[in-house]
Amino acid sequence: MKPSRSNQNRRAFTLVEMVTVILLVAFFLVMLLPALAPYQGSKRTKISCVNNLKQIGLAYRLWDNDNGDKYPMSVSVTNGGTMELFQNGSAFQNLAFLNYLPMSNQLSAPKILHCPADTDGFAATNSWSKLSNQNISYFVGLDASENDPRAILSGDDNFEINGASVKSGLLELSTNVPIAWTSARHKFTGNIGLADGSVQSVTISGLVNLVNQTGLATNRLAIP
Repeated sequence: MKPSRSNQNRRAFTLVEMVTVILLVAFFLVMLLPALAPYQGSKRTKISCVNNLKQIGLAYRLWDNDNGDKYPMSVSVTNGGTMELFQNGSAFQNLAFLNYLPMSNQLSAPKILHCPADTDGFAATNSWSKLSNQNISYFVGLDASENDPRAILSGDDNFEINGASVKSGLLELSTNVPIAWTSARHKFTGNIGLADGSVQSVTISGLVNLVNQTGLATNRLAIP
């Protein structure tokens, strides 16, 4: 008995058909790439920002190992710190970049103080002598201590309160203040470095939770 044959015709792709399929796939990829490019770029800058904050957190810990387990903002100026610079009424409280100068030996280069998504400023060259707030994308958590891992140490400074962008200076942030991220940099999300060395990427609600979990009635932040 002869084996039965399927009623369906079976044939391989011809060379012309295969080339046509490849060209169609290539066409759709070309059409999709421009749409995917902003997402890929945003993802890369966010990762770079997280890495910057991790290096900054490490620099703080290296510095405090040589300075009585205290960060620069908890050490007097006479002992190489920045404590008096950011007290209320100080003429220097708007100059957040000054807090990073004592850690210049621990920081690999001043350019890590700038988030690549920050279009309001620019990365510094390797010269620390010309550092300014324009080279800084990250606030300073003035109350941070290595003894409290929940303390907010640093992070993106593109905040807004009641729809108004926070300006350079001393921000006293109580738990009932409606703090939020602006749409700049990471599209209503941001990166926060904690005193335990970790970095968290958080939404607006996550930001509010981090502020609340510090246990402080007021979190003092130096905004560049």
